Amino acid sequence: MPSTAPLPNTVEEHRDRAWRRDERLRVRSVVQAERFIDDVGIAGCMTDSRRPGPSLYVAVCGRRDAVLPRNVQKDPESSGTWRLKDELMRRGNVYYAKMGRGRAMFLAARMIPYFKAIWAIPGSHEKHRLSEPARRVLGVLRKEWEMGSADLRSESGVTDRKLFNVAMDELQAAMLVVPGEAVYEPRFTYIWELATERFPEQLASRIGQEKALTEIARCFLTGAGLTVPGELARVTGLSRPEAGFGNQSLVKEGFARRVSRGTYHLANLDIETGTRSR
Repeated sequence: MPSTAPLPNTVEEHRDRAWRRDERLRVRSVVQAERFIDDVGIAGCMTDSRRPGPSLYVAVCGRRDAVLPRNVQKDPESSGTWRLKDELMRRGNVYYAKMGRGRAMFLAARMIPYFKAIWAIPGSHEKHRLSEPARRVLGVLRKEWEMGSADLRSESGVTDRKLFNVAMDELQAAMLVVPGEAVYEPRFTYIWELATERFPEQLASRIGQEKALTEIARCFLTGAGLTVPGELARVTGLSRPEAGFGNQSLVKEGFARRVSRGTYHLANLDIETGTRSR
C-alpha cells in the first residue's frame, strides 16, 4: 500500500476515535486534554490534518479535516488550544517540549523513559555534545532551578536572542530543560525548568534503545491502527531505520502485521471491518 494511497475508511474511523477527531469526543477542558495525551501517549500541539499523528489542536476541533487558519490569534479553536497548552505546562502532569528535530510535542508520563533512551544526553557527554551557549544556560538553571528567558539570557551571558533560542532548542531536544510556565504580563516569557525536577522518576529510569523503539512504535500504532512508510518517523522524530526497527519488533512479537514495505497494522484490527479482537 503506497503512502500516498487513501487509508481504508475503517482505519480512519479507528483514528477518529483514538485521536478525538470526532465532535462527540473533542477536547474541551484541560482535564480532557490530559486524558487525551495519556491515551495517545504522543501528540503534537498546533499541528493540523496536513501532518500525521495525533494533535491537541485537531482534538480541540473534533474533526478529521481541521486546518489551522492564517490568523490563528482570532480563531477560537487555535487560541483555545494555545490556552490549553499553557495550562498543561503549568499543571505539569504531561511532558511538553521541543523534541527531536524541533518538534513541539506532548508525551504522556509513561512515554518519557522511552524518549529519554533515544534522545537524552548522559551527563558525561554534555561537554562534547552540547554547544557552549547551551552548557552556560544549563549551568545557570542547575543553580537557580527555574528562570524566565530574559533573566536566563542575562545570567548565562548568552545575550544574543537567536543564539539563546538555539541553545534552548538544543537543551529541550536533549530532554534537559522544559518550559514550565508561560507568563504574559508585563511581557511574554517562558519560565524554564530542569526536566529532572518536574519528572524525576521517569528521567531516572534506564531502558535500552531497542526496547524504547519498540514501545514508541507500539504507542503510535495503537492509536493509528495502521502506519504507512515514513509516518512513525515524521510523528516522533525518529530516523526511518529506527522507526522500521520498532515496527518490525512489533511484528516479531505478534502485535502487528506487515502489509507491505513500511506499512503495518495492528494484528488484532480487522482493517476490512474496523473491529478489534482481544
